[in-house]
Amino acid sequence: MYPINPSPQYDNANHHESASLWRNLDFLLLSSGQIVSVVGSRISGLALPLLILALTHSPAQAGFLQALDMLPWLLFSLPLGALLDRWNRKTVMILCDVVRLLALGSVPTAFFLGHLSIVQLYIISFLSGSANVFFELAQLSALSNVVPPTQIARAYSITEITTSSSKMIGPPLSGLIIGLARTTVIGAVLAYLIDSLTYLASVITLGFMRTPFQSERSGLKRQSLWHDILEGLRLLWQQPLLRILVLLTAAVNCLMASLTLIIIVKASSLHATPFMIGLILGITGIGGLIGGIVAPWIRKHLRLGRIIVGSILLWAVACSLLALAAVPVLLAAGSVIIDLLWPIYSVAVVTYRLSLVPDSLQGRINSSFRFISYGSEALGSALGGLLLAIFGHQYFLWLICIGLALCALAARGTQLRKF
Repeated sequence: MYPINPSPQYDNANHHESASLWRNLDFLLLSSGQIVSVVGSRISGLALPLLILALTHSPAQAGFLQALDMLPWLLFSLPLGALLDRWNRKTVMILCDVVRLLALGSVPTAFFLGHLSIVQLYIISFLSGSANVFFELAQLSALSNVVPPTQIARAYSITEITTSSSKMIGPPLSGLIIGLARTTVIGAVLAYLIDSLTYLASVITLGFMRTPFQSERSGLKRQSLWHDILEGLRLLWQQPLLRILVLLTAAVNCLMASLTLIIIVKASSLHATPFMIGLILGITGIGGLIGGIVAPWIRKHLRLGRIIVGSILLWAVACSLLALAAVPVLLAAGSVIIDLLWPIYSVAVVTYRLSLVPDSLQGRINSSFRFISYGSEALGSALGGLLLAIFGHQYFLWLICIGLALCALAARGTQLRKF
């Protein structure tokens, strides 16, 4: 039995509590590699729905493909969390980058050979999504070994800033590449090629890191895999506040899983070009960048409950702005607000979770949390594409607004109001 302690010990002798993150070479290597690969992911992230819409003209197909990308969270996250508490996390992350390089690189290869098909895109989406699950869980579980506990909030906020900055660069660059190409299909294929190459940078930076990504496990009694999986779920469920947070996050993720696709479809209906769509999605990164900068300060000065409920209410307001948007600039404004809130919400939730859970349980607790919260995105993406095809973007956006308002109301009635 592993107790959950509110203040886990940081036993890595290579770092000190007072050391600046900017002097932490391993953290800088980890962050720099991710900046490049995440920008690449944003480039292909816009290319994927545009490619599917160009090939099939079906929002439902695009939603289904996004669902395949999130499905691995439901399939693999629980056993993977237990395994990551046993495996070498650094090795897992490097192998994941290699898999994504090969999978995404197969798109331009198949296209130039004249064999690119929708089925292949489905397979690649599932493979890259699976590698994402392995990588993200390993990275998150390793974070408390790379930085000391007092810097976890700042370190995770930098991760969020990296993600937001990638939005400012990736989608506009992707839109420019697609817009300059002879056809949307050719431009999207080139975007996939660029994305595949970015994972080389991540492999190189990970290879130079020297900090162990997990604490010594030799003194722990090894249980069966199923025992470890069930233990992670049970410990997550036994923590009242974590239980509330995971259910609430799952509901919000399910509701908002299709927002990017909705914005693309609505922008297209407003006669926006691929470059304009990329610019709209890129501008949203400004909001995420600001949110990532202020998130640690907000987490320090506001109660957790106020951050969670306030974020959900403001998301509902932002989605109503998307529904009312009659010009692309209002779509960008609503998207900026949405992305502004994600780092604030995420830093609050993740910091609380990482500070509560000892390293020996990080993999299981994180995977159990994301199995529920991220797994709901697969359902939301699949249903979102279908509902978008049935109701259209306008009515669907209002349904999301109502759902978010109900989530905020429900959260207000839980123990969150006391934290």
